[in-house]
Amino acid sequence: MKIDTTTVLSLLSTVALLLIAYITSLRLLPRAARKIRVLYIWHLFDALTHFIFEGSFLWNCFCVYSTSSRIAPTSGLLSTLRSALTSAVPGDPAAKSPFLPPTRLWQEYARADRRWGGVDLTVVSLELLTVCVAGPMALWICEMLRRREVRGEGMGRRVGSGKVWFWMVVLATGELYGGFMTFAPEWLSGSPNLDTSNFMYTWVYLFFFNTLWVWFPLWVLFEAYQNINGAFAQTSGLARQHEKLT
Repeated sequence: MKIDTTTVLSLLSTVALLLIAYITSLRLLPRAARKIRVLYIWHLFDALTHFIFEGSFLWNCFCVYSTSSRIAPTSGLLSTLRSALTSAVPGDPAAKSPFLPPTRLWQEYARADRRWGGVDLTVVSLELLTVCVAGPMALWICEMLRRREVRGEGMGRRVGSGKVWFWMVVLATGELYGGFMTFAPEWLSGSPNLDTSNFMYTWVYLFFFNTLWVWFPLWVLFEAYQNINGAFAQTSGLARQHEKLT
């Protein structure tokens, strides 16, 4: 595989998002414990990826279209999905409405998964959820983590931290489900849209970047179980002590 400038810039842009999340954590959570910092960095990186990477994909789907398309128009809800009907690509002289710079990111990823090179309605449906629901939820989790650190409450096994863990469980479960629904149809149909012909596409684009949204959510669920279970145990212990005193 030839690694061109677009490939390098795409990989560097991903690293840049991670650095932004890390630097932001140092600025807003200067004295946070390592686990809290990792949780903050992950959720901020998650939100930035959804807004910038997948947000630009949705922008292209709904706002960019080409007058050179030969696809016949349809009626109903699909008629509002302009790219599904006209399938514009970056550089198309007939494209209407500007492409966002991050568009090059998912166009690069489309080399490994062709569904990102056009408009796959399953992918669009899932990305609507990630951009409009998962992204804001990840930011809200970051803000809750920040507020607890400012108040000096931390994220130990306390009853008060259950709210943060609850929303992290909701988000992590959604991320895992979204990943399954993204790739399960491909696997069941023989992966016609996936290009596994070289190392970069298979192990970097498809495996590494996608399994990030498997390992981290699984870790979050494990930590949430430990802390929520600890909070219940603490509450039960306090209740037993109160009964002995009364």
